[in-house]
Amino acid sequence: MRAAAFQPLFDATDFDAWRDRSLGAGSTEVSAALGGASSGLERMAALISPRAAEDSLEDMAALAHRITVQRFGRVLQMYAPLYVSNECIDTCTYCGFSREHPVRRITLKAEEAVREADLLRRQGFRHVLLVSGEHPRIVSTGYLAEVVRRLRESFASVAIEVAPQSEEGYRELVEAGVDALTVYQETYDREVYRKVHLAGRKKNFDWRLATAERAARAGMKRINIGALFGLADWRRDALATFLHAEWMQKVLWRSQVSVSMPRLQGAIGAIDAPSPVDDRSLVQFVCAMRICLPDVGLVLSTREPEHLRDGLVRLGITQLSAGSQTEPGGYGSPDDNAEQFIVADERSPAEVAARLRR
Repeated sequence: MRAAAFQPLFDATDFDAWRDRSLGAGSTEVSAALGGASSGLERMAALISPRAAEDSLEDMAALAHRITVQRFGRVLQMYAPLYVSNECIDTCTYCGFSREHPVRRITLKAEEAVREADLLRRQGFRHVLLVSGEHPRIVSTGYLAEVVRRLRESFASVAIEVAPQSEEGYRELVEAGVDALTVYQETYDREVYRKVHLAGRKKNFDWRLATAERAARAGMKRINIGALFGLADWRRDALATFLHAEWMQKVLWRSQVSVSMPRLQGAIGAIDAPSPVDDRSLVQFVCAMRICLPDVGLVLSTREPEHLRDGLVRLGITQLSAGSQTEPGGYGSPDDNAEQFIVADERSPAEVAARLRR
């Protein structure tokens, strides 16, 4: 039996109207949201409002912290991204891997990926995320499955952040040992999506929107979604991300759901964020997601600076990357001319772990 698709609900929801409702929310709506008297998009819209909710940010942070400790304890999972290829057939105006950019193109052989993974394992990592550009011929399902089979005995979890696959492709990867998927919609605003995706398979908004459903039907244990905040109005994307995650919890309940909230960072040849998101807004978003979706994992990457990451781990974050290199082969041979984006938190995994323990 096939799960109901998210797209009909998405298309029927007026996110512009909900964003406007958020902009106009007052203290009454925020108090109701904090007290649990509202739910769904109504609650989320109130908690990301620019005036009343910002004034209540300390109360939101305290509630988010209490919920996090109640649901997850004082435990954070650390992971590392392992880039296996920066080959890409897409033209995305915000990405350092876009096919027109003059970056050095690299695809690791399976044995090279194993060597990179071994460097991560020696640092203590037991959760690894395989990342690649979108090139279905070079970074094929078969190639990914071979790499996964070589890594799965050395890691507790092997996740992927690669080009969206068919249901059959995800089933092959699950059988090879993949247990988690990360897929960003990038932006849930169709018009902005069209403007920033100029060529390649990634132009298909609806195919990407349904990725989580295909992966869930294939047996993926954990699915992580999100938007790239800064491409479009962040409140609109936050509301859409919330609705998607809430729907997934209800319908794709066999898969554990988590949400990332990366902000657009600089990359070679890429655009600056058209709609920048400041630190306070990111904190507000994290708190709102934890309050509205108490059982959803929240993921934070090294795109964010260390002072902000250190603060956010108390407010809802459950998974954290560290010591990241964003180019293929970057742990053994770093190459700034092949990276996807600039890392903001450059601390070593040991330094991050020590900070978390303190």
